[in-house]
Amino acid sequence: MPDALRADVRALGEALGQVLREYGGQALLDDVEHLRELVIASHHEDQTVADDAATQAERLVDSWPLERCEEVARAFTVYFHLVNAAEEYHRIRALRAGDSGDTRASGATAQAIAEISAKAGEDEVGALLAGLEFRPVLTAHPTEARRRAIVNAIRNVAQLLERRDDPRLGTSEAAETHRLMLESVDVLWRTAPLRAERPGPLDEVRTAMSAFDDVLFHVVPQVYRRANAALGDDAEVRAPRVPAFVRLGSWIGGDRDGNPNVTSSITRQAMAIQSDHVLDALESACARVGRGLTLDASTTPPSPEVSRMLTDAEASQPELYADLAARSPNEPHRIALLYAAARVAATKRRDADLAYEGASELLEELRTVQASLVQAGAARQAYGELQSLVWQVESFGFHLAELEVRQHSAVHRAALQEIEAGGELSERTQEVLATIRVMAQIQARFGADACRRYVVSFTQSAEDVATVYTLVRHALDGRAMALDVVPLFETGADLEASVSVLEGVLELPQVQARLDETDRRYEVMLGYSDSAKDVGPVSATLKLYDAQARLAEWAARNKITLTMFHGRGGALGRGGGPANRAVLAQAPGSVDGRFKLTEQGEVIFARYGNRAIARRHIEQVTSAVLLASTPNVEERARDAAVEFAELAATLDAAAKDAYHALVRSEGFPEWFARVTPLEEVGALPLGSRPARRGLTVSSLDDLRAIPWVFSWAQTRANLPGWFGLGTGLAAVGDLDLLRRARDTWPLFTVMLENAEMSLAKTDRRIAAQYLALGNRPELTEMILAEHALTTEWVLNVTEHSRLLEDRRVLSRAVALRNPYVDALSYLQVRALRTLRSGEDGAVDEHRVRQLLQISVNGVAAGLQNTG
Repeated sequence: MPDALRADVRALGEALGQVLREYGGQALLDDVEHLRELVIASHHEDQTVADDAATQAERLVDSWPLERCEEVARAFTVYFHLVNAAEEYHRIRALRAGDSGDTRASGATAQAIAEISAKAGEDEVGALLAGLEFRPVLTAHPTEARRRAIVNAIRNVAQLLERRDDPRLGTSEAAETHRLMLESVDVLWRTAPLRAERPGPLDEVRTAMSAFDDVLFHVVPQVYRRANAALGDDAEVRAPRVPAFVRLGSWIGGDRDGNPNVTSSITRQAMAIQSDHVLDALESACARVGRGLTLDASTTPPSPEVSRMLTDAEASQPELYADLAARSPNEPHRIALLYAAARVAATKRRDADLAYEGASELLEELRTVQASLVQAGAARQAYGELQSLVWQVESFGFHLAELEVRQHSAVHRAALQEIEAGGELSERTQEVLATIRVMAQIQARFGADACRRYVVSFTQSAEDVATVYTLVRHALDGRAMALDVVPLFETGADLEASVSVLEGVLELPQVQARLDETDRRYEVMLGYSDSAKDVGPVSATLKLYDAQARLAEWAARNKITLTMFHGRGGALGRGGGPANRAVLAQAPGSVDGRFKLTEQGEVIFARYGNRAIARRHIEQVTSAVLLASTPNVEERARDAAVEFAELAATLDAAAKDAYHALVRSEGFPEWFARVTPLEEVGALPLGSRPARRGLTVSSLDDLRAIPWVFSWAQTRANLPGWFGLGTGLAAVGDLDLLRRARDTWPLFTVMLENAEMSLAKTDRRIAAQYLALGNRPELTEMILAEHALTTEWVLNVTEHSRLLEDRRVLSRAVALRNPYVDALSYLQVRALRTLRSGEDGAVDEHRVRQLLQISVNGVAAGLQNTG
């Protein structure tokens, strides 16, 4: 461990120890330390020593009363929160240390631009930048197990770590920082770890807004500027060549598939909340930039266009103008920006006399001011902070993020049948129509781009797309509305049928009309979560790749600019993993300068909770999009896919058979619910959406992928991230062929890397305790045998002596965390065993469930990418 990180972890650990001693006495700290020492020893190289320590740890946990179990579970959970804060700050520290070169063109995007320019020339770079798009879509899936109060407490600790790191601190300042650190850790310990009530959709909207307010609004223009710096030493005094290529989307308050809590009223309110936040940010930015433009008219005369703007302002709002002019004498550009700030504020409060009609009107005024500054010779001011403001308006508009609506195709079919049958409409059908009307209302107020996409879950035919257009006609009585119906292909069968479905979609007159309006641009969505649950992680990966390749060919054949929307989760079993690596592993032609994906649950705060980390993430994805779109990278990917087609077919068939042999075993759904905390996770107040689509545990088909993956992570089996890969690799059998694929086929490389990480976070011994709760030894043996086989083959193919051998930082983090996660697992197994034994009446069932829920939070914090 790096010395600086080790010092931070030690300081936080000592602070937690002091807090525990003050709260529960030395006995509490001793119990925590005793369990900590045993779980560390349980990973000893000597298997006899390890087994003995594991047995002692289990006995120790069983010997404690429930109250002590709960306190110890909370202690380890708080420890993980503190370690996570220390590791995040160390990443920031490392990023700053790495940003110490002799060039201002730093960052992954700038490096990619320089690399492409050197190989292909500036024309190639210009063409790529012109069509560049990165569209992260925030979603509210309940994988963020922490309360907002806990997140805020952790953030306070992280800020104190940074303050503690300041070499300028004097002795008294250092002592004060230490005092504040103890106070913050004490607050974290004393804050209830569980929400009292399940959050509503609007709570989720407001939570996501903090990522925008604190991070994204500020970081996005920094990303553009750093990329633009790679295009020449004079980039800061000429018009930028990098366009505003980031566009936020959101499903929070718009995704109603299986969530009855999301209504048309919620969608309307969600957009209002978004708009308030971006208008507040833009008002503040306009005022800040304006206050800095203290350029006298004698040195920087306004252009005739700016003079005309000010004359119009004085005529329209004489009192406001007089006040601004008095505070900014002979500073016309400053007055113009401060007046713009006042107009943005009026737009928020809907003051028709002063408000902007839309973001484009503000953008036009800013560009007019910018052109005036350039004309007056003040290019540095024109393309400085004012340009950042221009980029912010271009990126976020007055709506912040495009609010997308999603609903299940079966709901649409049922609604249309009711309408065509006549008679009274059900509440659900009325809600479908009301949602469409709200979309039209949002467009009328905020512009067409604010809410135009309608995602259809489980699209299985062109008729599923046509139905939405028919419903729009009924809802709006023939009135027009901008609408992009996005088919979502989720299961293995749906992915295979995607191109044939789109052939039918292409014949719909509404789609043809939209293609003509949008220069033949179209969008489809690919579901990673349900496809992996349906056919297993290996086959889902290969089917998604094949679907992307065929869709790219279909788009080229029909001269369509196709955007593929990747419905990825945070966990490996739901398409998670490093996003930049995933981009480079896409099928040739499927990226083409555009990348859109869902950012779900805990991923939002992991990637967008800190400015330095968010900037790095966006730059890494953007650089991967640029590189993946170059002809030489696409050609290499195309050649590799052809060379390893037979390998892929063998891998696919064998892995899928192994996976289906497990999940289609008789009684598997009931067994799964017994050996994992599935039902208990579903009862946790994590998010507004239910864990099921309304059916019983007797079927996995309607179990959402999130609790499926989340529950397996809690058992330490992590099955959705690797099961079937070992059987698939063994079926191929040819190590030389597999190693060649590892070196030359990006998709296969990423598949191995993700499986290796998932295996490293798996603990056979702990997992076996969970699996034993189901009293199905044959299923337990099937899982453990596949785990052993997968580990063996992954190590053979990667030529590693241990998992994650070539990823030092990740390997260290996993190795250090796993023993501490074990402690929480022992506590969780005790709670589960009690609940599954039928002896609930003999114990305090409420307390047992409380222990279980706290341990779920702790394991999630320890493993990090759980959902």
